Amino acid sequence: MGIQKFIRGILMYRKSARKQMVEQFERIRDNPKPKAVLFTCMDSRVLPTRFTQSDVGDMFVVRNAGNLVPHAKLFGTELVITTEPAALELACVVNKIRDVIVCGHSDCKAMNLLHAVRTPEEMMKTPSSPLRQWVSRHGATSLTHWEKFEASGFKAPLTFDLGSKTVLTHIDPDNKFEATDKLSQINALTQLQNVASYPFMQPLIKTGEMRLHALWFDIYTGEIYYFSQKKGAFAIVNEETSTDIMDEISAMYIHSEKAVAA
Repeated sequence: MGIQKFIRGILMYRKSARKQMVEQFERIRDNPKPKAVLFTCMDSRVLPTRFTQSDVGDMFVVRNAGNLVPHAKLFGTELVITTEPAALELACVVNKIRDVIVCGHSDCKAMNLLHAVRTPEEMMKTPSSPLRQWVSRHGATSLTHWEKFEASGFKAPLTFDLGSKTVLTHIDPDNKFEATDKLSQINALTQLQNVASYPFMQPLIKTGEMRLHALWFDIYTGEIYYFSQKKGAFAIVNEETSTDIMDEISAMYIHSEKAVAA
């Protein structure tokens, strides 16, 4: 059926949601105030606006294979400049967004591939594959973290430098997830490190004006996890945990306000 499904969807949208959406566009047209920029995977099972219940104008969304953000040291070294650094600058410098989110997910095909092509020999089997080149180049640091974690029997904590602080992190301490899902969680945190690598981000991060967050979506249960820097682990977001998570985030905002005032 292919695109026919989407044409029918457009017709349904015209009947049911178009009027309300146009009214929302009118309200924010001249003064949109997006609250965050979200880097997530292009996987069709990941619907960030649905699981965050966000609305028109709430956030910028950047999607690619594996929710990867190239490190600043690679900027300008490729034949084609990748869009992620440009999106980061557009969001955080031009639009002055102060919350950056990287969202990974379970059963990520890009992370599964990264896990499968861990050796140079495997990579050279299809050197012309854009996907293999993409995940191996920009997922290399994630893989290094994962291999260190694997060597410890998936028990030792890992350290992530998030610009304003170094966080000692426990990945999947209850050992609930597959090895590739552990890699996906590690990758989300590694991409926050890459976000923090850009010179135009660093002053804001160091003063606390820019806040970095990681989410992780379990596609099989529909549960969302938030990375708690306080606990050094991904914490499920539910009615029991939400108060602690919101308190932690509120503390970030208080610190940010003090930094701006200073």
